[in-house]
Amino acid sequence: MLRVQRPQYKELRFPACSSAKQHGCTQLQLQRTVYLNVRFAAMLSFFVIISLFVSHVSTSDTKVPQNAHSPSESYVMSIWQNRLYLYSGAALVFGIWFSLKMALKKKSFSTDVGSLVYKAVKSNEGGTVVHVSGVKILYGSQTGTAKGFATELSQEVMALGIPAEVIDMKDYDPDDQLADECTSRSVCVFLVATYTDGQPTESAEWFCKWLEEASTDFRYGKTYLKGLRYAVFGLGNSVYVGHYNTVGKNLDKWLWMLSGMRIMTRGEGDCNVVKSRNGSIQADFLAWKVKFLSRLRALAKGEKKSCSGNCKTGGSCKNKSKDRQEEEEEEEKKTALQNISSEEDLMESSSDEEESGMQDEKKSASVVDMEDLGNLMNSAKKAKSKEEGRRDVQMVKLSKVNGLKKAEEEGERREMITPALSEALTKQGYKLIGSHSGVKLCRWTKSMLRGRGGCYKHTFYGIESHRCMETTPSLACANKCVFCWRHHTNPVGTEWRWKMDPAEKILQDALEKHQNMIRQFRGVPGVKPERYEEGLAVKHCALSLVGEPIMYPEINTFIRLLHSEHISSFLVTNAQFPQEIRNLVPVTQLYVSVDASTKDSLKKIDRPLFKDFWPRFLDSLRALGEKRQRTVYRLTLVKAWNVEEMLAYSELIALGQPDFVEVKGVTYCGESSASSLTMANVPWHQEVVAFVQQLADMLPQYEIACEHEHSNCLLIAHTKFKIDGEWWTWIDYERFQELVHAYEESERQQSFSSLDYIAKTPSWALFGAHEQGFDPADTRFQRRNKTKDISGC
Repeated sequence: MLRVQRPQYKELRFPACSSAKQHGCTQLQLQRTVYLNVRFAAMLSFFVIISLFVSHVSTSDTKVPQNAHSPSESYVMSIWQNRLYLYSGAALVFGIWFSLKMALKKKSFSTDVGSLVYKAVKSNEGGTVVHVSGVKILYGSQTGTAKGFATELSQEVMALGIPAEVIDMKDYDPDDQLADECTSRSVCVFLVATYTDGQPTESAEWFCKWLEEASTDFRYGKTYLKGLRYAVFGLGNSVYVGHYNTVGKNLDKWLWMLSGMRIMTRGEGDCNVVKSRNGSIQADFLAWKVKFLSRLRALAKGEKKSCSGNCKTGGSCKNKSKDRQEEEEEEEKKTALQNISSEEDLMESSSDEEESGMQDEKKSASVVDMEDLGNLMNSAKKAKSKEEGRRDVQMVKLSKVNGLKKAEEEGERREMITPALSEALTKQGYKLIGSHSGVKLCRWTKSMLRGRGGCYKHTFYGIESHRCMETTPSLACANKCVFCWRHHTNPVGTEWRWKMDPAEKILQDALEKHQNMIRQFRGVPGVKPERYEEGLAVKHCALSLVGEPIMYPEINTFIRLLHSEHISSFLVTNAQFPQEIRNLVPVTQLYVSVDASTKDSLKKIDRPLFKDFWPRFLDSLRALGEKRQRTVYRLTLVKAWNVEEMLAYSELIALGQPDFVEVKGVTYCGESSASSLTMANVPWHQEVVAFVQQLADMLPQYEIACEHEHSNCLLIAHTKFKIDGEWWTWIDYERFQELVHAYEESERQQSFSSLDYIAKTPSWALFGAHEQGFDPADTRFQRRNKTKDISGC
């Protein structure tokens, strides 16, 4: 009988893969094993059939008569003769069993391979699997806020035992380095601020430009950043309608277009405390940071979103069971529908088609990443209408008593002064009042207490600087001027949306805090006792400390209270609220800041929040021309910015016909990341004099009247204040109080003009005098080592 020996197959072994990238290698080896096993089964069946055939042939040749054997032998012989059928049946059963086993093993292949790869990686890497190698935090900052957030976040990440690196975007080359992040198993965090006109900051400008071009460049391709894990937090201010967090939105969108994987929803920090979801930009970042750290811990443990195991494309599963992250996002959406006031906040970061002009891109390349758009938009409209209805109730309304009254739902508004703002302003020497006001001691007040001279208002208008209180009922402003003394620490806004303190309380606290600051000079060497006593009795109030005082809804009440205390009022406005100027009650002297004479230069210097800033500016000048009391244009000359606009300035002066024009060289207040102003932009006094002389020659009804060399300031006055060849630019403050009292008593019927309370200007204050505006009653003190001082009015 022919015996066929079964071939001996050695156990098939393959080297374990060292990383998740060799997943394809492992899968191919397992498929090869299955193929060899199936091949072995087929060969075995073939050999069995051949053996049966050969045995059958040999049996037929060696048959013996049945009667030659006993019954038992005959039975065995019968089985032997029919062994072909027995072998065939056994082979068939074995083949069916083997086929079923292979089919079941193939079905569980996709599940087993994951564990095999994990075990292989774990064994090769010493028992540990690194899912996050580190976190790179890239920031684009102008004022330093984003940089501070980046440093804070890096410390929190390192506390988790994960390496973190803080990188300024200006020091990061995306062309050489960004693609490497796709394979390094790191997580990239982008903290970017939105600057003027929705543009990136100077440090992030190149990075954003490169990323924008790469997202639409076919040479990079749509999968250029596939594998990059990232998160974005944008810093902005919602008062800039149309430009809020534009840079953060665009950065998130461009990364997504290049197949970057967003590990969590984009965060947005709002400097506008009214609309900030958490009350301030610091609180917004804190809320986002908590979620990011939670997500980072999950990634470090290798946790993924819950999946049914049936995904074919490797994308996110859309099954009924959602993981914790998805549930948090759903909860955020529900909360947002109750709090936000625009549809924009409801959309995912890459859906900002209005800001980026990507409508066509969205249709062709599916750039937008939105879920349940219809439901969200409907909910957003309902939330918006509800919010607008609530705002209408909160809006300040007119009253016959004091012109204005507070809304009924005052308790729902937020305070203007946040903890961070309070800390910043307190460091600068402010004494904060209530939730939106402040007072500060002017350096000229200190100077005149010591007999070292007063400010230019003393020279031009005869105020007593040591009896002047510098305050404001509104720390908020509608501009972010490049020469701002306060380095933009104050809030900004286009309308009043904060809680409102009563005018009586503000004035009472302002006087008390100012007097307390004066008392600190008691016994100080050099302080004159008589001036110290006079300084405790406030006689003048300069509403020019910071912000836009005319925004305060009860500004008329506040001014009336000043006059009732026999305190004169000098109010400064930035020419963005024409209607408020028209509604303003008589003040001792009303200022309008005219920092530039053309639309482009005003936008560049003042950086206004209003989109229609130029029409508002011009209308404010017209409103100023309608006033009968003393009015002043205040021009701030910034060298290389606005000193060449002589003709345009003369046209603006003709438009508003002010009584006076103050021309002052810009004051350099030190380096500020929020401004590019340097000492090179500060004009010399001789340059200011030359500018004023040329400007006065272009104004037929104006002449140079006074000069204050110490403040680098000159006064152009209307010739109606030059009586019989002598200037009368000073103010008779007692006469003004009599006139304004009569005006109020007559229920605003007995009006008066600027010529009704004039006083003669002393010779030492006139332009061309050898004193150059310094009061000879005081002693000029020259400091050898001048220190930086950002106070002043």
